[in-house]
Amino acid sequence: MSLSAQFASDVRSLYFDGGFVGACIKDHVADLTWEEAARRPEGFNSIAMLVFHLDYYVRAVTKVLQGGPLDAHDKYSFDCPVIASSADWESLRDGAFANAEIFAALIEKLSDDELQGDFVDGKYGTWFRNLLGLLEHSYYHMGQMALIRKMVKGES
Repeated sequence: MSLSAQFASDVRSLYFDGGFVGACIKDHVADLTWEEAARRPEGFNSIAMLVFHLDYYVRAVTKVLQGGPLDAHDKYSFDCPVIASSADWESLRDGAFANAEIFAALIEKLSDDELQGDFVDGKYGTWFRNLLGLLEHSYYHMGQMALIRKMVKGES
């Protein structure tokens, strides 16, 4: 399997099937009500905010993969729209899933040489390092989702 196919598979595992870690974002958000998704336990982000945060970076890198500029700023990455209804939550959640699939499909098209090339500018490192970093960052936040889910669902 090529490295790009492996990265694409890892993105799909993260979002949809759990792969080698046995958990995925879809599982952590599947049956949440909009109220649960929007709830912020004291000192924590909401699950909706984390879904938005991960999707923010997926959308930014997807834009670069489609030939556009890198236009992402950490200070905006938690600017989640207000979730005040089921429709708001479903739109955010389903949009993130659709964007993850588009992202994975675009990653699959990268050659191994492209993966070793600069991501936008040499100061950002290689595509490989950035994609790996995005996955690591996403798994970190998925762990937060798992803990916050237990809080908002009253699970132990």
